[in-house]
Amino acid sequence: MYIKQTHSTSTLLREQYSDELPHLYTIRTDFQTAGRGQRGHSWHRTEGENITFTVVLTPSFLPIIEQFRLSEIVALALVDTMAHYGITCRIKWTNDIYAGDNKIAGILIEHSLSGESIARTIVGIGLNINQQIFPDDIPNPTSMSLERGITFNREEILNHYISALNDLYTMLQQGKKEDIESRYIATMYHLGEKHTYAYPTGEEFQATIRGVRPTGHLFLEHTD
Repeated sequence: MYIKQTHSTSTLLREQYSDELPHLYTIRTDFQTAGRGQRGHSWHRTEGENITFTVVLTPSFLPIIEQFRLSEIVALALVDTMAHYGITCRIKWTNDIYAGDNKIAGILIEHSLSGESIARTIVGIGLNINQQIFPDDIPNPTSMSLERGITFNREEILNHYISALNDLYTMLQQGKKEDIESRYIATMYHLGEKHTYAYPTGEEFQATIRGVRPTGHLFLEHTD
């Protein structure tokens, strides 16, 4: 479904939520007035230059404890799509996509549960495609156009992403969880590098990313 403008594709989809919505049902818009990101952050968009969309998944085969597997395939599908267009990307844990040291896409995932399984997953994605100028208060944005110096067909990119996501979703259904996890870890931003991190208390420490747990927790090696 295409909508020229809406408050939020994910919110709109939840408002129209029904059990009849099929797997991979997608809402796309040219402009969001109230786009949301991780931890309540907003997501900036310039009308007609990028794509903001929401995809429905129906992973009833997946136990709740393994919900991070869905984050893995959603992010990897973006990495695969960017690679198809000549852009090397990495996944900044948990759900930001970086080209070099700049953010090119963001993901917000919300689940509806049924017993011990996931009944439905709503995946909201904002991908910078043709935008060249960003507000000064956005710290490190980039776009496909900035990375490659050309203008892209947004509809074509969306279709390629849905195809890549479906391929990875099929792998997950087939039980190839370890293959997906190893790919996710190998694609992590700052993997194997020492950086400064902070506990929820604000206390900082030095550590190196070594991977991610199946639960989605970041796996860090301290300096000692």
